[in-house]
Amino acid sequence: MTANAPLRVALVGYGLAGSVFHAPLITATEGLVLDTVVTSNEERRAEARAAYPDVRFAASPDELWERADELDLVVIASPNKTHVSLATAALKAGLPVVVDKPIAGTAAEARELAALAEERGLLLSVFQNRRWDNDFRTLQALISDGELGEVQRFESRFERWRPQPKGGWRESGDPEEIGGLLYDLGSHVVDQALVLFGPAVQVYAESDVRRPGAAADDDTFIAITHANGVRSHLYVSATTAQLGPRFRVLGSAAGYVKYGLDPQEAALREGRRPGTGGEPWGEEPEELWGRIGSGESPLTGGGTPVRTLPGDYPAYYAAVTAAVRSTGENPVTALQAAAALDVLEAARRSAREGVSVTLLPHHDEAPHASDKEQHRA
Repeated sequence: MTANAPLRVALVGYGLAGSVFHAPLITATEGLVLDTVVTSNEERRAEARAAYPDVRFAASPDELWERADELDLVVIASPNKTHVSLATAALKAGLPVVVDKPIAGTAAEARELAALAEERGLLLSVFQNRRWDNDFRTLQALISDGELGEVQRFESRFERWRPQPKGGWRESGDPEEIGGLLYDLGSHVVDQALVLFGPAVQVYAESDVRRPGAAADDDTFIAITHANGVRSHLYVSATTAQLGPRFRVLGSAAGYVKYGLDPQEAALREGRRPGTGGEPWGEEPEELWGRIGSGESPLTGGGTPVRTLPGDYPAYYAAVTAAVRSTGENPVTALQAAAALDVLEAARRSAREGVSVTLLPHHDEAPHASDKEQHRA
């Protein structure tokens, strides 16, 4: 790695995560170049070659470790069950790493990876892109500015209507696959709740497999009590025939309600890229803005529209670039991801046993974005 040359990135996996999220964002980031894609699938190689004509290919991650001196960063966008082993191998090869969420199946594994990265003096970052969603950025600003007063309850929904299972490892019931919505969409909504309101002290969950033929949870609810007293109610589902608001946040002075999803994923799926085409990235039309107010439903005209800040997924890789060059901070640490996994593990136990799970303080890790102490089960 030289001072002015772009960082050479190897992308492990070119499925949904690799092709829709990571490759486009890497290539849109100043200071990064997509050097190698790891996939043995010829169809995916053809897709990657068509989109990125200069990219090299490797059939297996082992080929990367053999030429680690030619690379500056490894991005792991392979199936969940491979995340720990591949991140471990990359770090041992002396390479900084970005891992798609969830970083691991357990908080203990995430903490072991964090310790290895610290021992090697290498970046280990987790791709929690929804910290840069438009609605989440807007809510952060409202809370920071005191517009809601003291927040008392945070409702967050990531709901879909997919009555027929799509199959594949994400819907597998095999525990080794780390599939199901609890660890998929749940990783996002739990991370957002911890960023906003700090560590969790109590977790309750309900988790169901509702669709015929489904093998993993497809309808899950998580209730978190935070150390500061805020209660988060989080819903992730593939069986929601009528979608609720993405956020409903109730404070002592006002509430904020926001419908609809951040537009960045849809734009990336359509082939649009940040910084191209002359269109502003991550913006949504005024009719989708959330509303802030009190005493009346936003659906009957209550409250005042609040401009939604633009979503900014490119900010994640810009921050990663700065962190690799030691000019900025890691945007999402493995220890922050471990705190979210504490909650997910507690939620799984709660749903299985029908109990509320108390989380105990974990004293040896860095603070979360809330600047408060992490907790573990």
